[in-house]
Amino acid sequence: MQTDIDPRNLIGLRAIDRDGRKIGTVDEVYLDDATGVPEWAAVRTGFFSRDAFVPLEPSEVVGGVLRVPYGRALVREAPDFGVGRHLSPEQELRLYHHYGLDVPGAGAPVPDEDMSFGRVAGSER
Repeated sequence: MQTDIDPRNLIGLRAIDRDGRKIGTVDEVYLDDATGVPEWAAVRTGFFSRDAFVPLEPSEVVGGVLRVPYGRALVREAPDFGVGRHLSPEQELRLYHHYGLDVPGAGAPVPDEDMSFGRVAGSER
C-alpha cells in the first residue's frame, strides 16, 4: 500500500476487487501495535452486514478507491472476527493463510499479545 497515506483517510473509501467490482466500504483500519504500520482494513461488505478483513499490502489507493488484489468472493469468505477489538496473533495468522500471504517472520515464535493489531479509526455506528 502507499506508505504516504494517512490510514484515517481510508475510512469511508469504497473498496473494489481486482476486477473492479465493489466489495464494500472501509469501516476500520488496523495498525501493527509493534510498528504502527497499517496492516488490515475492515471492509463493510453489506452482505449480511459484516466486516471482512483485507490486507492493506499489496492493496493500493487509486482515484479515491481502495483496490484490493483479490476476488470479491475470497474477501467475503474471509474469517469474521468482528470489529472494534485488537486482532490476536492467531487471528492475524488465519487471515494471512486465507489470503495465501507469506507470514512475516515465519519460523519465528508466535508473537505475544503485545504484537497484536489495534484499530486506528473507524466509523461510528
